[in-house]
Amino acid sequence: MLQGLRNFMPIFMASAFAAVAIGLSPAAVAAEKDSVVVAGGCFWCVESDFESLPGVIEATSGYTGGHTKNPTYKEVGKGKTGHYEAVKIDFDPSKITAQKIYDLFLRSVDVTDDGGQFCDRGPMYRTALFVRPDQKPAAQAAISKANKDLGQKVVTPILDATVFYEAEDYHQDYYKGENYVLTRFGPRTQKAAYKLYRNACGRDDRVKQLWGSKAAFVK
Repeated sequence: MLQGLRNFMPIFMASAFAAVAIGLSPAAVAAEKDSVVVAGGCFWCVESDFESLPGVIEATSGYTGGHTKNPTYKEVGKGKTGHYEAVKIDFDPSKITAQKIYDLFLRSVDVTDDGGQFCDRGPMYRTALFVRPDQKPAAQAAISKANKDLGQKVVTPILDATVFYEAEDYHQDYYKGENYVLTRFGPRTQKAAYKLYRNACGRDDRVKQLWGSKAAFVK
């Protein structure tokens, strides 16, 4: 263990000196990345939406909010783990705020539906904001603003952040995958299958119907 720390120290010191050389402290470098976790139905769709947003570094599909350790997609899909399909959104706080992400997220889902999202039904597809204590004010402000703008009650809850488990590799970046999968229309690339699914599920149509000109990410 001690030898491992010794091996690590030169790398850490080199990174720190590099940061100072360009006028940044190591703390400032670390502050360039933050993350929020949201649940908005199909995680492929949420990942697709937010990876297109300036200031977002990466979006990762996964599971959170449940009681089973290291859940699988099949387990979550059966509704017995308590987990939501969720997305961890890593972002640069110098370019976009957590509240802006929450604002856009709420306008990209059906915040009046507490039984799932669009064609996907069940507790694993419900919406939620999973927040750390320091993120709660931003989340509360976003919910309040959404209530006012929509003129209807927002049922999306603010929940305490819990362990976020990354989904299986084949779920990551599914919306732009080139591997072929079998659909009811025959073999399609993941990218094509995703588009067919999103259209058939009516996600964008419902978001536009609900939010009008304030709808986010509609295709």
